[in-house]
Amino acid sequence: MTRLSGMFLHSIQTTLRRGRSSTFVVLSLFFVMASSAQEYVVLVHGLCRSSRSLEPMRKALKKEGYCVLNLDYPSRTDSIETLSEAAIGKAIDECRARGAAKIHFVAHSLGAILVRSYFARHPADAVGHVVMLGPPNQGSEVVDCLRDWKLYTLLTGPGGQELGTAPDSLPNQLGPPAFSVGIIAGNRSLNWINSLFMIHGPNDGKVSVERTKLEGMTDHIVISTPHPLMMRNRKVIEQTLRFLETGSFKHSEPLSLSLSS
Repeated sequence: MTRLSGMFLHSIQTTLRRGRSSTFVVLSLFFVMASSAQEYVVLVHGLCRSSRSLEPMRKALKKEGYCVLNLDYPSRTDSIETLSEAAIGKAIDECRARGAAKIHFVAHSLGAILVRSYFARHPADAVGHVVMLGPPNQGSEVVDCLRDWKLYTLLTGPGGQELGTAPDSLPNQLGPPAFSVGIIAGNRSLNWINSLFMIHGPNDGKVSVERTKLEGMTDHIVISTPHPLMMRNRKVIEQTLRFLETGSFKHSEPLSLSLSS
C-alpha cells in the first residue's frame, strides 16, 4: 500500500464516520487500490555483491509504501549485456506479472550499467525514475589499471573487464538515457591506494565523481560516503526517496549539470 492509498483510506474512514453510503466507500477503495498498486521499485546490486547489500534501502522503500523487488543476479559470471538481459528482463517481467504499470529502479555501481545496457536495446515506456548510486557511467580508472591482473579478472569476471574509461568501453557506448535519471556520487574513500594512484579527482574509492555523470541525466548530487557503503548511508537513502517521489534531489547549492570534456 502506497502513501497515496493510505491518505485515501483515511478519507474513507472519515466518510464512514460521517455516515456516507457504503457503496461510495467500496467504489473509493476499489479505485485507490487499483491505482496505488501499479508502481514498483527494482533494486539492482553492484559487482561482487548480493541483494543483501540493498536490504536497508528495501526496508526504507517498503516503509514508505513502495512495492519493492530486490534483485539477485550472478554479477561475476557473464558480460554486461548478457547479465542485463537475464536480470533486468526477468525483473520487468515479474513486475508486469504483478500488475505494475510503472517501474522505478535503484541501482548501485555495475547495477546501473545493467539498467542502461538493457534499455539501450529495449523500450523504456514503463520506466519511471532511475536512481544510480556510484555508477561508473564513464568507466573507472581502477579497471584501466587492474584489468590485466589475473586476480582482478578472477574476482570481477567478464563484466568487470568492460568498465574501463576508453571511448569504446561499454559504458561510454550506451548513450544518453530515455528516462529520468538521478545520480548520487560519493566523495569519501576507504581505499587510499585507488584514490591516490589510480583515480583522478574526488572519488569514492572506485569511481570518480566526474565519471559518475551521464549525458542527459536529470539530477546529480555528491554525498560524503564511500562506494561500498553508500547504499546503506542514511542521506543516500533519503535522497533516493526524494528523487523517486519528486524527480529531483534536495540541493543545498544550485546545480550545474554540465559534463567536463
